[in-house]
Amino acid sequence: MKVAVRYYSRGGNTEKIAKAIAGAVGVEAQTVAQPLEEDVDILFLGSAPYAFDVDDDVKKFIRGINVSVGKVVNFSTSAAVSSTRKYVEKLFAEKKIPVAKEEFSCRGAFMMLHKGKPDENDQKAAADFARRIVS
Repeated sequence: MKVAVRYYSRGGNTEKIAKAIAGAVGVEAQTVAQPLEEDVDILFLGSAPYAFDVDDDVKKFIRGINVSVGKVVNFSTSAAVSSTRKYVEKLFAEKKIPVAKEEFSCRGAFMMLHKGKPDENDQKAAADFARRIVS
């Protein structure tokens, strides 16, 4: 099974979760600046909501996918909104790539909110989640 992990992170929160997921499934976490270069069975895609959407770099990554993707598994960090799934699901629907119902989301630190998040427990939970997805 081929797995890839891509993420977009401004403050490092989503990057922490991406690295935990990637480590659990034995691949390298890469930013969305690195396009997919080969077919994958599972794409773990991480982002955070910005102004009730995902960053333009995430949109550009999704629109630029020109390989086969079996399914996308969304993960996200946020200080307020619980998930980015609905934002990315719409973009993947345009490409006819399914987004799994299972997803991982946790709090991320933002200014004085949720200081220290995601913490080690969040990273462990993300790794456990990823192992369940690929098993």
